[in-house]
Amino acid sequence: MEILMEHGAGGEKMFQFLREFVLKELWSSGEVGLDEMEDSGIIDGIVFTTDSYTVKPIFFPGGDIGRLSVSGTVNDLSVMGASPIALSLSLVIEEGFSIEDVSRVMRSVRETCLEAEVPVITGDTKVVERGGVDSLIVNTSGIGKRSEYLDRNFQVVKEYTGRVYKWPLDSNLSPGDKIIISGNIGDHGASILSERYDLSRIESDVAPLNNLVEKCLKIGGIVAMKDPTRGGVAGVLNEWSQKSKTGILIKEENLPIREEVKGTCELLGIDPLEIGNEGKIIIGVVEEMADSVLEEIRKNKYGKNAEIIGEVSSDVKGVVMETVVGGKRVIPPPIGDPVPRIC
Repeated sequence: MEILMEHGAGGEKMFQFLREFVLKELWSSGEVGLDEMEDSGIIDGIVFTTDSYTVKPIFFPGGDIGRLSVSGTVNDLSVMGASPIALSLSLVIEEGFSIEDVSRVMRSVRETCLEAEVPVITGDTKVVERGGVDSLIVNTSGIGKRSEYLDRNFQVVKEYTGRVYKWPLDSNLSPGDKIIISGNIGDHGASILSERYDLSRIESDVAPLNNLVEKCLKIGGIVAMKDPTRGGVAGVLNEWSQKSKTGILIKEENLPIREEVKGTCELLGIDPLEIGNEGKIIIGVVEEMADSVLEEIRKNKYGKNAEIIGEVSSDVKGVVMETVVGGKRVIPPPIGDPVPRIC
């Protein structure tokens, strides 16, 4: 058996590969460990995450591998209810890669760190022979501490529902909870496609969202959060449905998506629900606080197009979308990301 691209693409094949060949060989511990397959792990109250970035091309409309690596790690910490406090940065560089391009990526890293107010405090550099890697691979790891607003957030959840949680996990959803997306879907995946195939320029949404998340937690009522990267919105919603053991019903008419993204996806035969985003968060929130959280998101420059796209429902199985013509169609979990190497 050989490794396939699908084994790292964020869909069902990747999760199956991890369960059968990776996780069972490892030892894990902590409040949230490997078995939960969350965006970060938690041990002794410390939230920790790591990610490697192989995006192709490394420069794309609206960003580059540097901004992507910082944003991705900051967001993975944030959706766990953590305030990011520090990052590591490691580079694996192909011999012959342009030093000027390395400097360009490092400037992007610096600018994104300053925006997020999260510093890089350690790192590593390796150079490999030509062909050993494709240009440049970046790894970022991050640590975070429990948000000062997380306890208050869960107090609000308890007041309205009686449910008690400690961290915003995929398994926390219950019927009646509303599902919010913080903005237009598919921008990052479509941006990579537009650059690869010389289509109409579409800017990536890549951005650090820790400030937005903190303000939402301050409002309260959030039970789950996830950034829909590999596997897209369809991947996150199916993961939530499976882990929470309940159905999710979304409305097509409420999905915010740019016409140019729609057009690119239609041209290439790709479902925009399955392609990655790097500056969006999907939030599960108790019904009573959904409008207040939505209003707060829309105040942020990265959340102006936020929408309530559906709700958790015991009336459906899995993830179901109510179409604009009144029908319903099942949204299956993606097998893999239809756009490889988007992050």
